[in-house]
Amino acid sequence: MSTSIEPLRGVHDILPSQIATWQLLESTTREVFAAYGYEEMRVPIIEQTSLFKRSIGDFTDIVEKEMFSFVDQGEDHITLRPEATAGIARAVISNGLLRAGRLKLWCMGAMFRRERPQAGRYRQFHQIDAEAFGFAGPDIDAEMILLSARLLKRLGLSGTKLHLNSLGTPESRAVYRERLLEYFTAHESRLDEDSRRRLHGNPLRILDSKHPETQHIVAGAPHLGESLDPQSRDHFEALCGHLRAAGIEYHVDHRLVRGLDYYTRTVFEWITDSLGAQSTVCAGGRYDGLVAQLGGAATPGIGWAMGQERIVMLLEKLGRPADADSPHVYLIMSGERAEKMGFELAERLRDERPALKLLCNMGGGNFKAQFKRADKSGAKYALVLGDDELGRGAAGLKDLRDGRTQEDCPFERLGERLGVLLGLDAANTGKS
Repeated sequence: MSTSIEPLRGVHDILPSQIATWQLLESTTREVFAAYGYEEMRVPIIEQTSLFKRSIGDFTDIVEKEMFSFVDQGEDHITLRPEATAGIARAVISNGLLRAGRLKLWCMGAMFRRERPQAGRYRQFHQIDAEAFGFAGPDIDAEMILLSARLLKRLGLSGTKLHLNSLGTPESRAVYRERLLEYFTAHESRLDEDSRRRLHGNPLRILDSKHPETQHIVAGAPHLGESLDPQSRDHFEALCGHLRAAGIEYHVDHRLVRGLDYYTRTVFEWITDSLGAQSTVCAGGRYDGLVAQLGGAATPGIGWAMGQERIVMLLEKLGRPADADSPHVYLIMSGERAEKMGFELAERLRDERPALKLLCNMGGGNFKAQFKRADKSGAKYALVLGDDELGRGAAGLKDLRDGRTQEDCPFERLGERLGVLLGLDAANTGKS
């Protein structure tokens, strides 16, 4: 006997019982981005491996350990995208979109990293991604953060905290790099293996270490703010002023550096204490040199990514949404004539009320069995169609949730009656 095929480690199925929560997140995302004037963009899942090596950085965990890369039949080096910013920057350059001057974009989709799977961390995961190109001032940094705050607020996720830092310019970061190198070299024997390997390549990555002994050493390391250039300090102070004016609480975290090499100046994270080790639900920052690094004209940029799985986990903890995918109406049909009439009636009702969610009984069964299915479906109302109803030219309309007496409704008035009961607009008629 053949064995069943299991999913790959670190990937997961999104089941029908979870879809309502995902759809709530996706629809709210679209509404919030539209309110801020951001346009949707979709980019490939596969890209040239060199794109991510050049943008993310050779000494990051993503490039060193986590990318799903392969050589295809044409000898092309290909990688499943581990994040969206590099691909969007590449697409902006490839399609000449920078000629428009300034862009506000967003996308949503699957990303891939070969990480150690755990709650809230998968090898195939999904992100919402926001990007803005061509804006140099701190006002766009503030808008990006306000945009993410608005989305979290609309979803009812009030228990998140904003952490902020500034990485400065590449030049000021080079000064800081030398100070870090000197400090960590003095403690090299106590660093974990990964940190020793990064010491001479990119010592800033050591600040991200989760190794307990290394974290103890990191606690005494110099602060990046001590090496910040005056322009970056002014930029950061202006950003903080915008956030205070907008009523956004924040915490300046001098150890926050983010895991990607393309970041400059502003970096930020939204943190929650409700998901254990996977505490970051949204993160991003400035990448003013990325477009030029990928072959485009020098263009400032900023963006963030929000992990959809982690947001869904938080929404499920709050019990949202409730029965969002349940049908409005369950159509019960008994008898051959009723089944034929039922299908015709169901299609007419769907034409009249496009927002109507109507589930037809399938597989026969007596009235008792069909009413059980109707109740289990979560439908608010049952429409009953049998020989008696056909003889009267009316369907039975039964409220399944409050126990009221079943009423008869003529076939020609069913669409209007359901529209009133369910608050659904008619199709192209102006009726409500």
